[in-house]
Amino acid sequence: MSSSSEEYTVEEAKENIGVLRRVAEDVVDAIENAEGEEVLEYLIEEQALDRLHDGERGLGQVRRGVLESPLASDRLKRIVSLRGDETPEEILVPQGVQRNAKVALEAGKPVVLYGPTGTGKTTFAKQLARETSIGYSLNTATPSWTPSDIIGGISPDYTGESLSYRTKLGCVSEAVERARDFDVKYGVILDEITRADISKIFGPLYTAIENPHQTIFETDEETTIELDERVNIICTMNMSDRTVNELDNAITRRFAMIELDEYEEDKRRQLFKHWITTYVTSETDLDENEILRLFERDYEGINHGNEATSQGPIMRFGPMHYRDVAVFLGVGCREGGEYEYDQTDAVGQAFRTYIVPRLLNAAAFPQIERIAEHYRALNGEFEDYDLSPAAELAERELEQERRQMGSYE
Repeated sequence: MSSSSEEYTVEEAKENIGVLRRVAEDVVDAIENAEGEEVLEYLIEEQALDRLHDGERGLGQVRRGVLESPLASDRLKRIVSLRGDETPEEILVPQGVQRNAKVALEAGKPVVLYGPTGTGKTTFAKQLARETSIGYSLNTATPSWTPSDIIGGISPDYTGESLSYRTKLGCVSEAVERARDFDVKYGVILDEITRADISKIFGPLYTAIENPHQTIFETDEETTIELDERVNIICTMNMSDRTVNELDNAITRRFAMIELDEYEEDKRRQLFKHWITTYVTSETDLDENEILRLFERDYEGINHGNEATSQGPIMRFGPMHYRDVAVFLGVGCREGGEYEYDQTDAVGQAFRTYIVPRLLNAAAFPQIERIAEHYRALNGEFEDYDLSPAAELAERELEQERRQMGSYE
């Protein structure tokens, strides 16, 4: 089929589906000359020709055609933008967190989602981007990040016979370009920003937020990049890395700071039960109710303390860590797995591998003592499981801390 100005109907698309499955250019032509959105719906929703020609994810010529089409609805644009995105659709974070984040973005404010490790900040950031934008990019900060990673900079080009330099867009500038190209709202997630020097990398971005019409970058083609109201900037940070009070005032003034901490009890149990039934009891002989009770007791003891001994919480610790425990148990205890015949021993090893190291990573000396006590108590309470590996790891860390403290005395 050659390109023409005649309108392309659903009947023609069905008649030519064999050719459309083989030739991507004909699909683009059909999109450009479609009689109505139902043609695009047939090509993309029913036949998934974007997946066939462009792959499971990424921006190919078919998806670009949909995004550029004046006939495509936001719903259809989201379908092609989010191909291959396995982010859970159900949002479990507290409703107040959801509402505040959405209102902040609607008001034109970049958002920082902060809280303890394991509270699902990255998952919610992706869910938020999906709900408020047509597409999004995810970028994880590193200690080596510079302002060029955010707004763009000069990078070497080795493709020619001699070394040359070209401008390269940063992640925010790329989002601006995407929003402009397709005239859509576009999200950019900057994940775990406390890994980088926030004051250093965000300097030019702060200026752009204060002066949205100021050029922040210019490409080799002399195209200027300014912060665009269609771009939603969403950041995440772990508060085990830094407290809010220690942050540069510049970010707290310019960003909406939204805490993601406690889940409602029923939502947390829903998560635990889903992971246990999906990964553990479908593959092993471990008891669903007892594993759920262990997850709950461990989480409560860490986050809320022990009422019987009047001890307060050890630290803030999110529920997402327990998914790793569930997956470990499912893989290790299934038929042919390493712990097929030692399933009760596997439980302690899973906690030793995934939970205790993450607690110790952020713990001060008094908290390390509490962690060791906590797992000794759990080991006594859950007679069917050997939780001593978890307790022993904490006790070794405690002894090491005591030796180091003694050497300074």
